[in-house]
Amino acid sequence: MDQYNVIVIGDKCTDKYVFGETTRLSPEQPVPVLDQTRIEERPGMAGNTELNLKAFGVNTVLLSQREPITKTRFVDTNSGYQLMRLDETPQVSRIANAELKMAMMHLNPDAIVISDYDKGYINDDDLWHLCHNFNRPVFVDTKKRRLFQKDNVYWKINKKEYDDLIQDHLPNLSNLIVTLGSAGASWNGMIFQPQVVKVFDVCGAGDTFLAALVVEFLKTRNMQTAIEFANKAAAIAVTHPGAYYLTKKDIESLHEKI
Repeated sequence: MDQYNVIVIGDKCTDKYVFGETTRLSPEQPVPVLDQTRIEERPGMAGNTELNLKAFGVNTVLLSQREPITKTRFVDTNSGYQLMRLDETPQVSRIANAELKMAMMHLNPDAIVISDYDKGYINDDDLWHLCHNFNRPVFVDTKKRRLFQKDNVYWKINKKEYDDLIQDHLPNLSNLIVTLGSAGASWNGMIFQPQVVKVFDVCGAGDTFLAALVVEFLKTRNMQTAIEFANKAAAIAVTHPGAYYLTKKDIESLHEKI
């Protein structure tokens, strides 16, 4: 397999899972009481995107904020239901030009992946400059509402993000992939149906989709093939609890399905 160099830029977090059993309601308020049994922590957001790229054998550098963002999910192990999510999001410092220059010198990337959760690390101007100062493929997953057209920039957003876009700031259909949840993904007027699987948790599935899309596009330079491959990868992710990144076994099974 070819090995690629990719710079990942975006907001990262720690996904924290507090697991326990819920067997009673609190006498103080009619809310469930979670008896904690274990805690797990995993890299999330841009960190999860990078881990999925690494799983495919990609050389990566992650540029992200220094301030810690934590998303804590409280999960009942008997039902699998998430009872609550607690977000701790400080004010985040913006990306520095020196960071990007050093990363470019160190890695000579085949592509840039921007995983922008709009927490403050990248603003609209930063996004525009990142995309316009790089002439190899740029893949952008963003919650921002103003997009733009540049031939080497590919936008991957979900249906809600698409509905929230400012409609006079849209890229061409050939540069825009919209994930549709259980309905698959759309691109350039085509719908790509997903595999039918038992969905356990959609958390992080978009990160897995993006990583697989990037790897397969760099390999084939064919967006249709890349989306079909990304759909298969996301179908694996949603069958696992929490933000999931692919394993070696998962990737072997993906290539067997091609």
